[in-house]
Amino acid sequence: MKEWGADKLANDVRWKYGTPPEGNANFAWLQHMIHHLSPLGSMALLLANGSMSSNTNSEGEIRRAILEADLVECMVALPGQLFTNTQIPACIWFLTKDKSGRNGKRKRHGEVLFIDAREKGYMKDRVLRDFTLDDIKDIADTFHQWQGLAEGYEDIAGFCKATDLEDIATKDFVLTPGRYVGTTEQEEDSEPFAEKMTRLTAELKGYLEESAKLEMEIKKQLGGLGYVI
Repeated sequence: MKEWGADKLANDVRWKYGTPPEGNANFAWLQHMIHHLSPLGSMALLLANGSMSSNTNSEGEIRRAILEADLVECMVALPGQLFTNTQIPACIWFLTKDKSGRNGKRKRHGEVLFIDAREKGYMKDRVLRDFTLDDIKDIADTFHQWQGLAEGYEDIAGFCKATDLEDIATKDFVLTPGRYVGTTEQEEDSEPFAEKMTRLTAELKGYLEESAKLEMEIKKQLGGLGYVI
């Protein structure tokens, strides 16, 4: 929202981590929800991707303050075209006021999990993307394993990475998962270059010969129908 009433709320008690800029309500909404979160509460917020990296006006400073208060637990980057009202990609902020290890979880002070789910899902139709149940399970299981609610967490290149606030500080407190998870490791090509070129050249020659045969057959059939070739 561009007109969210910033001029009337300049000294609002909810702006504990910084006054949100006029023209963008991302960090007004974020701090509103944090303000109403219980002392041991956790929550998830869906926001535009800009909230993870923008430094416009005071946004970068607010994001840094929220991180230094150790409120951020997990960031999930989502693919575009998930929503019917916009095609832009969004992200999920998982926030908590309790990283102490209660309710079966391990202590997670100073830690943040990054999940890059931009490659998950499938095109449900020409304009709308959707997640499968397995996609959702992969994301949820990864989060719960990292929290300590289940065993088996490990960093997966291109998908998830657990890091600490010191590492995030070196990246100017930007929370875009792609900056942390890296890229998927490519399987090494063991075929020697010379042999690969010979094989591909032979395959190309075969395709060209087959194409020529098809072209001659098409001309023959069209000629039989009285078309001038």
